[in-house]
Amino acid sequence: MFTEIRKRDGRVVPFNAEKITDAIIKAAKAVGGDNRKIAENLTAQVIKALRESGFNGMIPAVEDVQDMVEKVLIENGHARTAKAYILYRDRRTRIRDGKSDLMDTVKEILIETSRENANVSNSPSAKMLQIASAASKHYYLTNLLPEEYSQAHLDGAFHIHDLDYYGKTLNCLQIDLFKLLSSGFDTGYGYIRPPKRIASAAAQAAIILQSNQNDMFGGQSFPHFDRSMSQIIATMPKEPDEDEIFQAMEGLVYNLNTMHSRAGAQVPFSSLNVGTDTTAMGRAVTRALLRAFERGLGRGESPIFPNLVFRVKKGVNFNPEDPNYDLFVYALKVAAKRLNPTFSFMDSSFNAKYGDEVAYMGCRTRVIGNRHGAEVAAGRGNIAPVSLNLPRLALQTRDINTFFVELDRLLRLAARQLLHRFEILGNIRAKDLPFLMGQRLYMGSEELGPNDPIKEAIKHGTLSVGFIGLAETLQVLLGKHHGEDQEAQELGLKIVSHMSKRMRQFSDEFDLNFTLVATPAEGLSGRFVKIDREQFGIIPNVTDKEYYTNSVHVPVNYCISLFDKLSIEGVYHKYCDAGHIAYVELEGPPGENYEAVEQIVRHMAASDVGYGGINYPLDECRDCGYSGIMHDCCPGCGGTNVRRIRRITGYLSTEERFNSAKQAELRDRKPHLH
Repeated sequence: MFTEIRKRDGRVVPFNAEKITDAIIKAAKAVGGDNRKIAENLTAQVIKALRESGFNGMIPAVEDVQDMVEKVLIENGHARTAKAYILYRDRRTRIRDGKSDLMDTVKEILIETSRENANVSNSPSAKMLQIASAASKHYYLTNLLPEEYSQAHLDGAFHIHDLDYYGKTLNCLQIDLFKLLSSGFDTGYGYIRPPKRIASAAAQAAIILQSNQNDMFGGQSFPHFDRSMSQIIATMPKEPDEDEIFQAMEGLVYNLNTMHSRAGAQVPFSSLNVGTDTTAMGRAVTRALLRAFERGLGRGESPIFPNLVFRVKKGVNFNPEDPNYDLFVYALKVAAKRLNPTFSFMDSSFNAKYGDEVAYMGCRTRVIGNRHGAEVAAGRGNIAPVSLNLPRLALQTRDINTFFVELDRLLRLAARQLLHRFEILGNIRAKDLPFLMGQRLYMGSEELGPNDPIKEAIKHGTLSVGFIGLAETLQVLLGKHHGEDQEAQELGLKIVSHMSKRMRQFSDEFDLNFTLVATPAEGLSGRFVKIDREQFGIIPNVTDKEYYTNSVHVPVNYCISLFDKLSIEGVYHKYCDAGHIAYVELEGPPGENYEAVEQIVRHMAASDVGYGGINYPLDECRDCGYSGIMHDCCPGCGGTNVRRIRRITGYLSTEERFNSAKQAELRDRKPHLH
């Protein structure tokens, strides 16, 4: 009998034969066995075999004992138990490796916060939050998720977004602003009564966005900001003048670029949808917001937040005879200077039946269809997303027919993972999300008591499967991507429409709102390709970059006209009902040439685009305020303290906050030809 054993960390501890027996019993139970006498007999054989193999008088290591357990199980005809033991041993190894990786991650965070989210700061609060996030991810992967889901995530078959919040909260929300402002609300530290002045209403709007983002892991949006503000103004004792409205909107923009959420880690991820309210006050609010963006912040800097989404709709603002056409023109001028607003298209084939109800978030999220209630945006959001690694499937199959077979298998695995997450989140109590559920922001939460589970409310939200790398997938399967070949475009549409069809089938099967999203791949684009390169090597136009191309987009380094790009990408939007974006790259800010922006926006509308933006390099000197394209230094003062603003996945951020994969994509981006 051995008296000591050497642990993996080098420590020598007392040998305990019962631990071997217990491990064998656990493996046996996994395949239907439960005979301790047999397990004890096998343990005795393991000890005897160790002694006979040369360990007599020596201290065996844990790995030596485990190797011998596998050997004895197989020799005694317990192959199924041996397999279960091997799988259990592998899982324990991965848990240990995960702990080691966790410590390495913590060490890295203490130096610099992760750039998975480009707008997280490097403050002490942000570091603390990210350390907690890393620990939370480790816990969910090793203790909560079924093996098949955690393995698919770790292997890079799919990516579970915001894994650190897996069982804690939901993704994002379109907030009914008028409902909150008209009835008042409570942030947990006291009741805030309905506003009597426009400045108070704007300040409260910022507080609402901040408070609710602390309850969720995604972005926050007001789906009809112009209409909601117009409605609340109608309840005020005195109607504000244009100057008062502008001061209030400027204050809102200032607040949303300075006030912190999520323990001080970032400013609220916020979006405002405007443009279709034709009342005098609604128009004044939209005009004031655009003016505030045009003027910029205190030194003229371009605002990063909120993401301003201008709704485009015929009969409202799209043509010269429309009542809000002047606001559309103003929006074009501001977009030519500030990158914002982006544009959503209410007349696209998939939005038109909803009037002007559809709202977008800056990252591209769209929530509208609902099996359980009204098909509106307000009071609803995405519950959680998971994204598929399409290039991996292509690399594994190298055959179109087999690709679709494996795609169906992975789609069902992703749907089951979302169902697992939905069931866990559904058991959260209303009081665990005090602002979101406590203030009745979510559709269906009106009757929830503090201890009630939230499942009946969140069934109004969406469960989204996303995807990345369509271009690389087509490159593997056909040798060309959809930007350069019509056959590839047809196959691309077949793949994406197939996924959309499966979402509808899952919706019917599980009676939940399953949707397809063209994934905003901020932190994901570099993760998949790194894993795939290790397995498949460097493959030209596939794994030879630091990133996979975002969702359905044509590769950023491909020379193509902006009009062809929009025509190619726009036809995918109708299949991606959970969200999409199309954007074009210009060489520099259009400046006064807003007519060029109008031409692009009108082609977006003609291409059945649902949501689009216009990108160009926007550099600003932090010292003298000069704005324009800068290379090594500022042409105005010669300084190097330059703020380089770029659009990433839909939101704006500064270049230094992008992760390495997105910075590589930025370097590769080529302006699209006119």
